[in-house]
Amino acid sequence: MSEARRILIVEDDPILRELMSEWLLAAGYLVCVAADGSVGLAEAQARPPALVVTDIHMPGLSGAAVIAEVARLRPAIPVIAISVHFRSGHGLTPDGAIALGAARALAKPFKRSEMVGAVADLVGPPVP
Repeated sequence: MSEARRILIVEDDPILRELMSEWLLAAGYLVCVAADGSVGLAEAQARPPALVVTDIHMPGLSGAAVIAEVARLRPAIPVIAISVHFRSGHGLTPDGAIALGAARALAKPFKRSEMVGAVADLVGPPVP
């Protein structure tokens, strides 16, 4: 599979991390995962993915910091920000995530079609 369609998922919730990974693998993307922002950012620097999906609220390095650093270091890599707080209005808003450099913001819980559709919109369909 082409590295041009490798998706990095940065999510501290192991169940959601696995679920998103399964969705994107089933859609034909190559997926790598990180359980926290520091590991995710190191992975994005070492092996730049086609796209990063990051939770906003994580212990340690936040998703907001991941978005800002990816935008600064690798501005060509789109980022999808995800958060339960986008629905509640607490903390960073979807517009705030976009202002930091995210290409999209999805509120948890989201549907499989929303996640896969957002990835496909930003990086195209997987390459066979």
